[in-house]
Amino acid sequence: MNRRSMGTWLATWLATLGALIVAGPPTVHADDAFDKELSAIMNEWAIANYRTPEKQKEDVFQKLMAKSSAFADAHPQRPEALIWDGIVQSTYAGVDGGIGALGPAKKARARFEAALAIDETAMAGSAHTSLGTLYHRVPGWPIAFGSDKKAREHLEKAVQIAPAAIDTNFFYGEFLLDEGEYEKALQHLEVAQKAPPRPGREVADKGRQAEISALIAKAREKLR
Repeated sequence: MNRRSMGTWLATWLATLGALIVAGPPTVHADDAFDKELSAIMNEWAIANYRTPEKQKEDVFQKLMAKSSAFADAHPQRPEALIWDGIVQSTYAGVDGGIGALGPAKKARARFEAALAIDETAMAGSAHTSLGTLYHRVPGWPIAFGSDKKAREHLEKAVQIAPAAIDTNFFYGEFLLDEGEYEKALQHLEVAQKAPPRPGREVADKGRQAEISALIAKAREKLR
């Protein structure tokens, strides 16, 4: 894969990653100010990702990335802040595009790793899900840090933490499908399809269910 095609491909998957990896509502804490700011970042991300015209997204995400990065830096021991900065970094990389997408991807990886070191179960194991997807989607050495072995480890751990969650089963199912493990992929995708709706996450759930349906159809076609 040449540098130009790698840059285009990397930008595409990062955009998809940002659109798909959407952690749930913040964990309830006594720190109302923290929760309020975290919710604001989550809401701004949703508006930027789903309702902002493409030509305006880069500027909007640049501002949001500065906010989420500062928030994570101010709360280095709060996994929720680290996870969400990782999500914003990943999404911005996809919007920015090109070979420069690798820098934000690396920062996202560092954020997810830091969150795991604090509490791997935070936000239903979102750090494991996000990091596993990064390892799966990013090209391997010498271009980048991709690793299907590490991807499997993190995605399996995420399913152990949240066995009935839509995100954990979707991303693991997608990985298994890419690996040619069609029956197992279908099992996890069907679990994701049956996951209950998430309050306040209607837009994300609608988009996710469409993705799940597409992958289920693909898995069933492979099993014929």
